[in-house]
Amino acid sequence: MTLFLDDAAVRAAFDWELATSAVREAYATSVDGARYPARGMARGDHGWLRTLTGVPAGRELMGAKIIAAAMPTRRASYLIPLFDQRTAELVALLDGHSITGYRTAATSAVAADLLSPPGALTVAVIGSGFEAQNHVRALAVVRDLKAVRVYSPRPESQARFVAELSDLPITQAASAEEAVAGATLVVCAARSRDETPTLLGKWLRPGMTVVSIGSTLPEQREVDPEVIARADVIVADMVEEVLDDTGDLIAARAAGLDVAGEICSLADLVGERVPGRTHVNQIALYKSVGSAAQDLAVAGMCARNAERLGLGTRMSATIHPVQK
Repeated sequence: MTLFLDDAAVRAAFDWELATSAVREAYATSVDGARYPARGMARGDHGWLRTLTGVPAGRELMGAKIIAAAMPTRRASYLIPLFDQRTAELVALLDGHSITGYRTAATSAVAADLLSPPGALTVAVIGSGFEAQNHVRALAVVRDLKAVRVYSPRPESQARFVAELSDLPITQAASAEEAVAGATLVVCAARSRDETPTLLGKWLRPGMTVVSIGSTLPEQREVDPEVIARADVIVADMVEEVLDDTGDLIAARAAGLDVAGEICSLADLVGERVPGRTHVNQIALYKSVGSAAQDLAVAGMCARNAERLGLGTRMSATIHPVQK
């Protein structure tokens, strides 16, 4: 019997500490292109369909994430099936909406922990939505947060963000530049409607770490080319996709910046095959497009925790012989 978790069950089963541990463990094993091929993207007149697939090393489950987006309504659906690698049984089927936000933030927290100098963090957050909140929660698991300053162009959203995170030392900023001033870690979690970058390189100071998660397609922008030019260390969850498929890196290349020989993978950072930051005054940038490794790590954690907690519903699914 297949375990089905709707979004409410996923949220009830989720745990930040377990999630960050699951992501760190996933990136410490093999995440090569054979196990995690490049995402597939089908585009139509009114929407697109993206698929991310993976067969994790050392795990019982394999799976995929399917994202369907309708552009006229700016709405999307997310679905994650998990299969037993040995029997092909559909073990679990999860609503992937919350997992998408959870896995992005959990992975960013792992990267920020490895890239930031030791000690408590002063965090600037550009954005005040679901992803922004998740990032603050995830960061609070891996580091002590000395202060958090948030900026959002919508005052009501910014005020709600502060109220919902009132257990943390959080304040509002009047501008993105004000939020960034004095920060040790900058989280970019909001693209502008017209895709104008929300973080400018001239605001950065030595020693800062930047997490950028909002530019995952060629038409999307989040940081300007100067951010990339000033970064001494650049880490990506999916190197080729970050280089070729994100608007930020496409714009940087158009501005004459070629970082293909400098960028390293998160897997190499977690596996200690690259040093990451080597001096406290270096500027470090983590750029993310998302990956099946993250989705499957967090989805698997939620499924296991749901089993333990007795969450979700059961449904039947038939296993068929392989067709020739």
